[in-house]
Amino acid sequence: MTLKVAVQMDPIARINIRGDSTFALLLEAQKRGHTVSYFTPDKLSLRGSDVVASVQSLAVRDQEGDHFTLGEPARVDMRGFDAVLLRQDPPFDLAYITSTHLLERIHPHTLVVNDPASVRNAPEKLFVMDFPELMPPTLISRNLDEINAFRAEHGAVVMKPLHGHGGAAVFRVLPQDINFGSLYDMFAVTFREPWVIQRFLPEVKHGDKRIILVDGEFAGAVNRVPAADDLRSNMVRGGAAAATDLSEKERAICAALGPKLRERGLLFVGIDVIDGYLTEINVTSPTGIRAIARLGGPDVAARIWDVIEAKRA
Repeated sequence: MTLKVAVQMDPIARINIRGDSTFALLLEAQKRGHTVSYFTPDKLSLRGSDVVASVQSLAVRDQEGDHFTLGEPARVDMRGFDAVLLRQDPPFDLAYITSTHLLERIHPHTLVVNDPASVRNAPEKLFVMDFPELMPPTLISRNLDEINAFRAEHGAVVMKPLHGHGGAAVFRVLPQDINFGSLYDMFAVTFREPWVIQRFLPEVKHGDKRIILVDGEFAGAVNRVPAADDLRSNMVRGGAAAATDLSEKERAICAALGPKLRERGLLFVGIDVIDGYLTEINVTSPTGIRAIARLGGPDVAARIWDVIEAKRA
């Protein structure tokens, strides 16, 4: 089966192909003979009832510094594609939300991965709150009294932006921390929305596991171990990737989430688990595929295309 595929992503010239999951998906699509077109979110338009975009044909190579070739721009009706990969990175802002409204108009006639309405309605650090029994104690708030009461109950906490990404602005706050007042003021000025306050899990020093689920089923995992002088395990922040297996508790988490993800059309999802606790459900642009493959794990990109092809068949 040959599919006409489009990918909505960030500028391809700027990606790091060694770790980029979108690039892994593009390599696999090309390997299977699918025709691939590329566009950035600003090229997407709504004209009356038609969703159109200025797209370019795309060929990719697994060669750093020379990893792509683009054709000439052409204006196309997006309903002419079999599948669209919604793969631009956060921030999850109004521009991101608007693109989901536009892509929602072509789905499911054109299969959008992930379902744009579900992406819009399932921001990483809020959707996860549907599963409090799987999580460490967590508060979503910007109210100082609520935050202080939570800190008094749980001791050391982590504070991070509700719509943050890539480990940016993640802080550990200790009990009686003399920096808390200044940190609270900085968050209050910087972020209009509430933020996340979560009980600190000391076992993060042994890793923050990224587990990939494809159509609700476990597909692969990588353990991200933070540097000795950093709280954050994100690989873009210096976290080291290590091979891993799932514990029974982690398999139970996958089993609990799987049906809910399938119901929402969230085909490619990355969940984060620390010491057996679910901390995030990443649906906007999950990463980890290339690290899993590099460590000898399953070919997650192939699994994703198997599912897409089956759905289009």
